Amino acid sequence: MKFRLQRLDWYIIKKFLGTYFFAILLIITISVVFDINEKIDKFLQPEVPLNAIIFDYYLNFIPYFANLFSPLFTFIAVIFFTSKLADNSEIIAMLASGMSFRRLMLPYGISAGIIALMTFVLGSYIIPPANETRIEFQNTYIRNKRTDVVRNFQVEIEPGVIAYFDRYDDRSGMGYRFSLEHFDGKQLISRLTANSIKHDSLYQWTVIDYIIRDFDGMKEHVTSGTRKDTTLTIIPSDFLISPTDCETMTTPEMATYINRQKQRGIGNIQTFQIEYHKRYASIMAAFILTSIGASLSSRKIKGGMGLNLGIGLALSFSYILFTTVTSTFAVNGSVSPMVAAWIPNILYTFIAIYLYQKAPR
Repeated sequence: MKFRLQRLDWYIIKKFLGTYFFAILLIITISVVFDINEKIDKFLQPEVPLNAIIFDYYLNFIPYFANLFSPLFTFIAVIFFTSKLADNSEIIAMLASGMSFRRLMLPYGISAGIIALMTFVLGSYIIPPANETRIEFQNTYIRNKRTDVVRNFQVEIEPGVIAYFDRYDDRSGMGYRFSLEHFDGKQLISRLTANSIKHDSLYQWTVIDYIIRDFDGMKEHVTSGTRKDTTLTIIPSDFLISPTDCETMTTPEMATYINRQKQRGIGNIQTFQIEYHKRYASIMAAFILTSIGASLSSRKIKGGMGLNLGIGLALSFSYILFTTVTSTFAVNGSVSPMVAAWIPNILYTFIAIYLYQKAPR
């Protein structure tokens, strides 16, 4: 039997998506006003061009912010228009006509699927390149959050080749008290130490005031010099990791970056792993929050829409808060990034099941 969406299904889908985009427009407008008020002193500086504020910052700020809080907008949309349907006794009429609540959830599920797909595609492929422009504007004109200096950094740049920087300053392109060790299995066969090292281009580096010790059994051969050009398969961006770097990578780029950093033994990549798993967890979040919102607000209650909105907002903000808390645990190493990203979904799935069973039939 061929399935076809009925007029009622299209009615609910249009209501759902229309309310969702209206909520985004309303909250984004308020957010932009508050953001302008917060940064107005920076924007009024003569060196900040107006076209950069509009096109480089706000044109990229709006989709980023909207996508970031898409679960909240989804929840608010479901609560708002479903409560209105219930207050107008439209839900009662649908159920009285013989439609089951399970069947009623079909257009909700389709709408949630559209939002989930849109959110994932935007967050994984479209918004990251735009974030690069937005973050560059922030770092240049508002507040510089770039990581320019790293200390006590060690990395395996190739199998058996370990590099160490006591300090590296990206502003000068110079590293200090540098060492490069070559191992054959567990045996050290060569060690280079240098007072400083300069990054020239791509994988080209210059070591300055260096000493090379080559080991052959019990024998040691020492070479020294003032300058030596060398090739190291590492660039400063591999270890100068800023908190916002994960926002500028597409999902495939992030997966490649995480794997490469793991192979090199770089440990401070939890933020990238959390962001990576969050992008996939957000797909499930759209369905879970839609189910909670529809089940919660489909019953006509004495408190009306206001009570439903209050409960819905409390649940949605608790979801966002819980997501933030679990992410903090992952950064501190208490739980794995994948578990941290999925714990809120798992917990709220049980809430969704409970509310679904309590929904009117």
